[in-house]
Amino acid sequence: MKTWKSTPVPELPGTMGALMLHETSQNRVIALPESDTASIYVCGITPYDATHMGHAATYVAFDLLNRAWRDGGKTVTYVQNVTDVDDPLLERAIRDGVDWQDLAAEQTALFHADMSALNVLAPDQYIGAVEAIEWIVPKVEELVESGLAYAVPGGEGEPDGDVYFSVDHASAASHDGGIDSPWWLGQISGLTPEEMLPVFAQRGGDPQRAGKRNQLDPLLWRVAREGEPSWDGASLKAGRPGWHIECTVIAQRFLPQPFTVQGGGSDLIFPHHEMGAGHAYSLSHVPMACHYAHTGMVGLDGEKMSKSKGNLVLVSKLRAEGVEPAAIRLAILANHYRVDWSWTAALLDNAVRQLENWRKAVEMASSGDAAALLSQIRQALAADLDAPRALAAVDFWANQAIGSDRESSARDSALISDSIEALLGVVL
Repeated sequence: MKTWKSTPVPELPGTMGALMLHETSQNRVIALPESDTASIYVCGITPYDATHMGHAATYVAFDLLNRAWRDGGKTVTYVQNVTDVDDPLLERAIRDGVDWQDLAAEQTALFHADMSALNVLAPDQYIGAVEAIEWIVPKVEELVESGLAYAVPGGEGEPDGDVYFSVDHASAASHDGGIDSPWWLGQISGLTPEEMLPVFAQRGGDPQRAGKRNQLDPLLWRVAREGEPSWDGASLKAGRPGWHIECTVIAQRFLPQPFTVQGGGSDLIFPHHEMGAGHAYSLSHVPMACHYAHTGMVGLDGEKMSKSKGNLVLVSKLRAEGVEPAAIRLAILANHYRVDWSWTAALLDNAVRQLENWRKAVEMASSGDAAALLSQIRQALAADLDAPRALAAVDFWANQAIGSDRESSARDSALISDSIEALLGVVL
């Protein structure tokens, strides 16, 4: 599947220092490995509605990591999926009386337009679930053959043959290791099975499905139902893949094993990233990723943002109303990527004023301003992608520049503009 087109990143003098990033499984900030290369997988959208602010905040956050790595001289490989067949997509298509494929294509194109507008660097590989099915089927068959997956008999209106991953069989016996140890259930989330059950039910799991060996076993292959799209599953019978195995197979096909960072929203920690890591270890006997990082949730005026409440803030709607994408990006960056925060009119108003102030100040940059500011931005981003600290540094410089009567420097003006664009993704 085609991805969006990236805007070229300005080249800057010098390089970013060593990066520190919060590790979800350890709940602390740790140093990322020193290497000439880096790889990242960020879970993509299920394209049944437009890009909301929660989506945007996640992709902007990991765009900062991508930019920081590149500024540090690393060759980065970035992979993202799009779940272009799944229950929510099919349900929305039925509700709206449209073809599910047309809906997926329309919303994927809108997502691309939003990402391009927000100056998010495009993935090197952008892979749809549908195009990955031919790779997924043999991997599920492999798990069945190894005894780590099993078919559930039909009953209570469900057909025979749905295939589930056995968390009990796949979990490693040892619980005293770190992220590099064999996988066990709870390794990434730190949740107990009792804590997992309600979350599993809320986030796409089916704990009450009859015939499962463990209520927490996740679906690998859903056999065909009347009225649903399906594909050849070979020995699995016709059907379509589960969500977790989709991301695992795509990541293992296009990235090193293990790859550097698995990223996504904090709502993906369990079950999605937990189960995906289990699938990966069961298939390759190495961890899915070296590092797990997650973004906070975004609300609206202090209330949780959700489709059911109808209070989503859509990037495309803001753009249609004439809001400059650079201001939207600045409003997102005003919040540390790991915290839960709320979108407010005041937040956007402040970002608009901030952008105007920066643009005014950059024309007044004096000799020596750029090197100092560039260093401060790099230091902030190297410390767990601390965008608010970076923005504060630019604000402090901008206010001083506007109030100064020193002679302006065209070279410093250009370098400050390039630095803000290359590292923060904000075009002045």
